[in-house]
Amino acid sequence: MKISTEIGSAAAIIGEEKAVESIARAGFDAWDFSMFAMCEYDWGTQAVLKTNHPLASDHYLAFARRLKRIGEDNGIVCNQSHAPFPSYCPEVRSYLKRAIECTAEAGGKICIIHPDNNKTASENAEIYRELLPFAKECGVKIATENMWNWDDEKQQSCFAACATSESFVEHLDAVNDEFFVACLDIGHAEMRGSGSGAVNMIHSLGERLQALHIHDNDQWHDSHQIPFSMSIPFHDVAKALKDINYQGYFTLEADQFLEGCSADQVPEGLRKLAEADRKLADLFEKQ
Repeated sequence: MKISTEIGSAAAIIGEEKAVESIARAGFDAWDFSMFAMCEYDWGTQAVLKTNHPLASDHYLAFARRLKRIGEDNGIVCNQSHAPFPSYCPEVRSYLKRAIECTAEAGGKICIIHPDNNKTASENAEIYRELLPFAKECGVKIATENMWNWDDEKQQSCFAACATSESFVEHLDAVNDEFFVACLDIGHAEMRGSGSGAVNMIHSLGERLQALHIHDNDQWHDSHQIPFSMSIPFHDVAKALKDINYQGYFTLEADQFLEGCSADQVPEGLRKLAEADRKLADLFEKQ
């Protein structure tokens, strides 16, 4: 089983080029192309911010090719990507084809695109069907992901698109295309109040589960921490993935683990992430 991790958290400290190189040196087999800098959304003002990032420029494909080359020179590949969000913002949505294009240019096979948290399966299907012809031209699958909302009164998460096994399957069925697959966010699945639990969701998704976002939490908050550091039962998760003969990468999205690190501390942080990810992959292999 091959392991991967998102590059966004490391890139925020040392830049994407050095992040890809450092991820390879840490022991990962692949990298997940975080594209949030393509279209930065300010959650406070609910506006899209202007950015000088290469992904927002006319040279975005050259930048994606550069990252692919750095990865290959260091013995790793891009396995998947994450498009900008939230999907309910029209200006963000206008960048989704660019995200798919960059995924293909970097060598990735799956682009994770969030559903609109508060839309029905049929409403979200319209967004995905609009993108699928272009994605197929690029040779990239689109993956939807299980989301969550927050109930301030109960102080816990609550239902959002794909949050439960039933909703996730409904979204997949509404599009019903082999280029439309599932990315299960393990942490979201385990949040109190919304998710159906990772094990239940893995069994429900079956062979349509082709990508993962792996991180740990206290089964209450969306902590995005390193696996085996908090409360998620990863032994059970590994067994469930083995039960369905999961064929994808073990991709981390523990993007809070490097928060506060200096540039000098990033390599050691990535090494610890790779070690935890390999431990989970080994659990899978031993089932």
